[in-house]
Amino acid sequence: MRASIIKYEPLDGGAAAQRAGSRLATSLTLAAMSLGVVQLDVTIVNTALDAMGKSLGGGIAELQWVVSAYTIAFAAFILTAGALGDRIGAKRIFMSGFAIFTAASLACAMSPNAAALIAARLVQGLAAAILVPNSLALLNHAYADDRARGRAVAVWAAGASLALTAGPFVGGALITLVGWRAIFLVNLPIGLTGLWLSWRYASETTRSRSREIDLPGQLAAIAALGTLAGAIIEAGALGWSHPAVIAAFVASAAFAVLFVWRESRIVQPMLPLSLFRHRLFTLTTIVGLLVNIAIYGLIFVLSLYFQRINGLSAWWTGLAFVPMMGAVLPVNLLAPRLAERIGSCPTIVVGACISALGCLGLLWTEAGTSYWAIFAQMIAISGGLGLLVPPLTSTLLGSVDKARSGIAAGVLNATRQTGSVLGVALFGSLVASDSAFMMGLHQSLIISAAVLLLAAAVIGFGANAPDAKA
Repeated sequence: MRASIIKYEPLDGGAAAQRAGSRLATSLTLAAMSLGVVQLDVTIVNTALDAMGKSLGGGIAELQWVVSAYTIAFAAFILTAGALGDRIGAKRIFMSGFAIFTAASLACAMSPNAAALIAARLVQGLAAAILVPNSLALLNHAYADDRARGRAVAVWAAGASLALTAGPFVGGALITLVGWRAIFLVNLPIGLTGLWLSWRYASETTRSRSREIDLPGQLAAIAALGTLAGAIIEAGALGWSHPAVIAAFVASAAFAVLFVWRESRIVQPMLPLSLFRHRLFTLTTIVGLLVNIAIYGLIFVLSLYFQRINGLSAWWTGLAFVPMMGAVLPVNLLAPRLAERIGSCPTIVVGACISALGCLGLLWTEAGTSYWAIFAQMIAISGGLGLLVPPLTSTLLGSVDKARSGIAAGVLNATRQTGSVLGVALFGSLVASDSAFMMGLHQSLIISAAVLLLAAAVIGFGANAPDAKA
């Protein structure tokens, strides 16, 4: 008996050490996935819009393209990136995304003109498309338990929120001290850190060699989204009835129909339409689209409001956004606990309604309005966003088999980034004229509130169906 005990203890100690090592690797994998470099480039670039416009020339339309080039590539390529992760392995694809993002950031910093910057932003968006779905696939692989996965996703969202929070402050400081090009150079150490952590600690996912890449579908998706964004952006300068704008809308609709037709006929589509047979999956993707239309279009307009209407510098504009973005982080961490108490879908409804109320509270904003008069409303907008994103993401991932987690995450993020493209394009077109800027801002706020309330209604009523429990 004693001999057996002596023999047993080293084995138990080794197993304990192995479990501790596994927990460390899982934690550092989560750290690599949560660096938030993709989200950092959202707010840090918005802070630099005025400085880039003065340096490179061009009006609001060019600035819209600087923002939208990133999100168009992000939205258009994200489904293929998820499929590549399923086929080749999420770790390999994720690391290549970090490498491309880092190189593209350097190209952005060195851009001699607006055209070169827009092209580099397209490559950045491609890399962002690679990073996001595969980071979620790696998290889904690392955390088998639903509850642990939900909390890991909350940390992932918190990392994104922290990047969103730091973006305006860091961007404003860098622009003031160094210049707008420095906002892209800050991505270099982040990218190198992410590469090392991923290579050292992340575990590769199961590969599906049978997973094919749908190139015709990919091209149709790029064409549909690009022409739609172009039509909305140029409508602000040319007018909604201009022949070129109308032609772009028609082309976008034709490419969209072609995309759906293609996806419905091939064996392995880029966007498996069968996913939408699950009501809860469909609801979360719709909500993701609507929320990003409202929030990210509004961030673009508010950035211009602070700088061009109220005359704030990049530094003070960055500081103005810090409380708004900072509210997202603590709410992200509280969201899973609230979802455990009242359910994921009710939590999403509450978050969308809070953000909508914040938008309505800004309707009385005028040129020269005190920052402190709109402070609480901005906190409400961002707090509502922070409340709904973790349960939205976790609910969608939980609605599909783990083998399809890469493509499922890709669908959610493709729809969300499509919403960002449409929001920036639409709201930017409403404020394209300096003389009508405030009218455009008020119209943007009304649209944002309506869209957020629609998102709440979609998930609130739709989740009561028998196959949509959360």
